[in-house]
Amino acid sequence: MNTAEQYVFEQLSQLADAEYKAFHSKLIPNVPPERVVGVRTPQLRKFAREFASSPLRGEFMRQLPHSCYEADNLHGMLIMQLKDYDSVIEELERFLPFIDNWATCDLLRPKVFAKNTDKLLPRIEKWLACDHEYTVRFGIEMLMCFYLDEHFDPKHLDWVQIPSEKYYIKMMTAWYFATALALQRDAVMPYFERGLDDKWVHNKAIQKSVESYRIRDEDKRYLKTLRRK
Repeated sequence: MNTAEQYVFEQLSQLADAEYKAFHSKLIPNVPPERVVGVRTPQLRKFAREFASSPLRGEFMRQLPHSCYEADNLHGMLIMQLKDYDSVIEELERFLPFIDNWATCDLLRPKVFAKNTDKLLPRIEKWLACDHEYTVRFGIEMLMCFYLDEHFDPKHLDWVQIPSEKYYIKMMTAWYFATALALQRDAVMPYFERGLDDKWVHNKAIQKSVESYRIRDEDKRYLKTLRRK
């Protein structure tokens, strides 16, 4: 470890909670338990705010891969603190290939993207075409977070139907369609009616929609008739 990485690891270790480590490790089964320190998210966010002004911050962000899961999450939180769009993109392009779990991936929701949707869209297309599971998941998540309002385009519904057997891509696709149905019902319902490309994603998206408080009861009843066997 370099100086910054060692400092971060020592600070995180002081915040460790053994019970939380055991609990959280089960939620991220593809991350080796020895990489999980066991720091709760509110404490990690507090440390991220403090560490943002540290002279070691730059050195830490240049050091990839990191030594532990929480250091990865810290890195993501530091990226989200940046206010310049181009800087966020530059840091993301360096960081995304090192993400190895859904939780680190899903915490990345840079607020600066909301004011740069035109510039962001070509970048999302690039992420969706990537071979890396969590980069693709991140791209779908960005469409879900920033393009289901006035920036919605029905072509996005086709973009996210990516042929893949990777579980965390399929889960995010299902989540996207359930959310899209709640926010853009008239454009999305025909996709359920004719069937999403992937049967598993189709049924999982219906399940998530039925569980959602944002979907009308009559639509939930109708969706149940559209499940595929």
